[in-house]
Amino acid sequence: MSYYKRFTDRLLAERLKSSGAVLVEGTKGCGKTETVKQQSASIAKFDVDEQVRIKMEIDPRTVLAGKTPRLLDEWQEYPQIWSYIRREVDERKKKGLFILTGSATPDDIARRHSGAGRFAVIKMRPMSLFEKGWSTGEVSLAAIMKGAFPGSKKVSFDLGELAEKITLGGWPGLIGESAKNGLNFVRDYVALIAEIDMSRVSERKRDPYKVMRLLQSLARNISTEATLTSLSKDTGGSDGKLNDETVAEYLLALERLMAVDNLPAWNTHIRSSDMLRKSPKRHFADPSLAVGALGLSIDKLTADLNYLGLLFESLAVRDLKIYADANGAKVFHYRDSRGLEIDSIVEYADGTWGAFEIKMGIGAVDEAASNLLKFSAKIDTNKTKAPVALTVITGNGFAHKRPDGVNVVPLSTLTA
Repeated sequence: MSYYKRFTDRLLAERLKSSGAVLVEGTKGCGKTETVKQQSASIAKFDVDEQVRIKMEIDPRTVLAGKTPRLLDEWQEYPQIWSYIRREVDERKKKGLFILTGSATPDDIARRHSGAGRFAVIKMRPMSLFEKGWSTGEVSLAAIMKGAFPGSKKVSFDLGELAEKITLGGWPGLIGESAKNGLNFVRDYVALIAEIDMSRVSERKRDPYKVMRLLQSLARNISTEATLTSLSKDTGGSDGKLNDETVAEYLLALERLMAVDNLPAWNTHIRSSDMLRKSPKRHFADPSLAVGALGLSIDKLTADLNYLGLLFESLAVRDLKIYADANGAKVFHYRDSRGLEIDSIVEYADGTWGAFEIKMGIGAVDEAASNLLKFSAKIDTNKTKAPVALTVITGNGFAHKRPDGVNVVPLSTLTA
């Protein structure tokens, strides 16, 4: 199968020029190994190579011997290698020596021995619509954030096709596969998290039944600010509400597996006395995992437009995160005590930001635009920059700027 270019390619090339080692993290199956192999000169497979196990037992430094950049694939299987890499970078005093990939974060090894000044970290997500060839790329996030007027051809819209794209997700291994195979893949993916991965990353036995109930609860509450208490109640099932502390531990393990990718709340200055809500919005690394957790089908998805709309929002958030990463920006959400909510805020390090509402159907654009304008009017521009763009992301229509200044951009025209 031919290699599909990723935005991570450029980020990795840049970090290899500035750091001795680069850590590429992402949930399993998102394409980390194949991507970093494009820029690696040698490889050590920590999860499957028996020679690596033997070398780690005798002298871990020998694992680091090889042409550079040397790929250390699934390094977290032997987290003690972190300290050896750190020392090797210090001694060689060169850039681009090692690339580490991992689909789970070790508990505290890296935290005990800081890699500051030696390691760069890249968060890699499943493929965006553009990377899979499902977006025309006529509109770039970078251009929007510079105030450019978006424009595109009209995008056709089919609910069944959207449901299939959500089900197939951004998994490189599903390129060219049928929706049926996609459904089987995501169901198996979620089952393995519940039955094996959670216990492995927690280093203690986890109840697969309760883990699956938590994953199902997260799936039902995707794109919402579901509280720990509500998740605990769902996860306990007929046994009653599960202890909040236990569910918090489960959620932490899912974060270490990078299976969830929540959207944090945005902090800003507003003119009113409304209190800002701080709860994150619940999202998986890919919205297809919600489909797998609930065992849904294409027919069930298209029969429940409200839920399909939540999945579409999660799909758009996933892509915004990928495009924002490529531009050195971060993505947040906003909600205040009066219920005013903005689906996504894209913010650069210098404080430049734009607000995005996400609506599956073109019929909801007027309401979304009104919401964006109302929100913009509340910003205290003496303390926070005014937004450079207000944009509604839709599933259909064509990209344009409305007379009120709000952009309208179909998701399948967007790129970084």
